[in-house]
Amino acid sequence: MTPQGKTVETPRRLARLYLVKAEQFAAEAGDALASSRYDAAMLNAVHAGISASDAVCVAIGGRRSSDPDHQHAARLLEQTGGGSKEFSESAKRLRMLLGKKNAVEYESRVTSKSDATDAVKRAGRLVSWAGRIVDDARV
Repeated sequence: MTPQGKTVETPRRLARLYLVKAEQFAAEAGDALASSRYDAAMLNAVHAGISASDAVCVAIGGRRSSDPDHQHAARLLEQTGGGSKEFSESAKRLRMLLGKKNAVEYESRVTSKSDATDAVKRAGRLVSWAGRIVDDARV
């Protein structure tokens, strides 16, 4: 196991596939938020962030995280960007989303409107950023 966890080589041409998934999850998160389904908004926002990270990592490095611990996806994202501020900030956004995942998905806690709104905004920023990176990578 490498410091970023388990990864899998993925053809760079598949980066757009992960971006489309991220966009779909983000759209569903927004719809769920608008319908006051805050748990669904949160989980879709988290999955949007993970897929956005996968899109970027595949577009640039031809790898994505396959580790069951999704925190490794944030580490790989940072590593893919060579520690640049832009990539570090995006990895931080992803970590903030991931920090809410277990509480919503596996515990009896429900997501507040405020937390769901914040998650949907963070995911939207990540997905938009990933779109720019994938476009720039010309894959």
